[in-house]
Amino acid sequence: MPRFTFNLPDIGEGIAEAEIVAWHVKVGDMISEDQPLADMMTDKATVEMESPVSGVVTKVAGEAGDVIAIGAMLVEIEVAGEVKAETAEAAPLATEPAASIVEDENPHAPEPIFVAEVTPTSVATASAQPAAPAAETTGKVTASPAVRQRAKELGVDLTDVKAAGGHIRHADLDAFLSYGTQMGYRPVHATARRADEAVKVMGMRRRIADNMAASKRHIPHFTYVEEIDVTAIEAMRADLNANRGTKPKLTLLPMLIVAICKAISQYPMMNARFDDDAGIVTRHGAVHLGMATQTDAGLMVPVIRDAQDRNIWQLATEITRLAEAARSGSAKSGELSGSTLTITSLGALGGITTTPVINRPEVAIIGPNKIVERPMFVGDRIEARKLMNLSISCDHRVVDGWDAASYVQALKKLIETPVLLFAD
Repeated sequence: MPRFTFNLPDIGEGIAEAEIVAWHVKVGDMISEDQPLADMMTDKATVEMESPVSGVVTKVAGEAGDVIAIGAMLVEIEVAGEVKAETAEAAPLATEPAASIVEDENPHAPEPIFVAEVTPTSVATASAQPAAPAAETTGKVTASPAVRQRAKELGVDLTDVKAAGGHIRHADLDAFLSYGTQMGYRPVHATARRADEAVKVMGMRRRIADNMAASKRHIPHFTYVEEIDVTAIEAMRADLNANRGTKPKLTLLPMLIVAICKAISQYPMMNARFDDDAGIVTRHGAVHLGMATQTDAGLMVPVIRDAQDRNIWQLATEITRLAEAARSGSAKSGELSGSTLTITSLGALGGITTTPVINRPEVAIIGPNKIVERPMFVGDRIEARKLMNLSISCDHRVVDGWDAASYVQALKKLIETPVLLFAD
């Protein structure tokens, strides 16, 4: 019977390799056309590979966590029946890696190779025919017996675990275990001691680890912190929300972004990217603001394009849209790259101060901290005021301490006198 070799297709511009996040098939499985084969992660997004043919899986490329080069064999399938093939010229391997069928009944004869048409990518949220044998459904939760048993041993209620495709896998359980506690989750047996567990660092967690390590390894960080009185801007925000009509409800973040963009005009070195290899700093005219967002899969940074051209209501709408897309896994690769400056906030959990890590190759990252109400001298009086520490981390190769301090002082003036946010 003919063998069909599914080579990992080009799943993004400039992508040379991808990591196996999870397998949906194993050797010996009978699969059908369009059935999910594996989840593959690049530095931009996670995509689900689907089989273009039906047959029996005879070989897989590796285990979850392994990295596969574009064009390398991902899955080999023994094809049942005839398979319609295209000519090699229709999809040249050099520009778009494809799958091939090899007829091996006569090992001494030249092997005819046919390049089959393969859909390059299929996002994880697309509809696909699930692998049926191992899964079982109880209520609204779909998971394999192995996942259910593991969840039971860990005291995890599977109804609390989110899965992008609706079918809970080990990777989804791993993500929940890694981040569930931060999101307020408590195990069913909170006081019970469980055995140590070795969790392989893979997928989004590996990307975060690699990026953060590279940032700290290459960039000499320094952090500057200033206390800002946000009483006036909070009062203005309350008034705007009370009269917003059908507009989205404002948080402090859109107003901070307006201040960040207005101050950039005086301090363009803050809105820059540094190419280490070329030794070139590019100061960008447009502010493409990265917005660090916590998701079940890990920290993602969707990008608000041309933030300087948006008003507070437009920013509020875009912040909500991008955050929801990141958390649901539906954010496009273009929405997760190309930032020139990043803001990171832990909201009410923001702490007294933070020392955020720069989103390389940017040169600065801004971190507002939580708002606290404290007594403060205002002239010769003591008043209750709302205060917030604002942190900024900078690349000392590009940004001097004086520049960072001056920029934050400009932000402080805008935030403490919020009418300036709306002045030309």
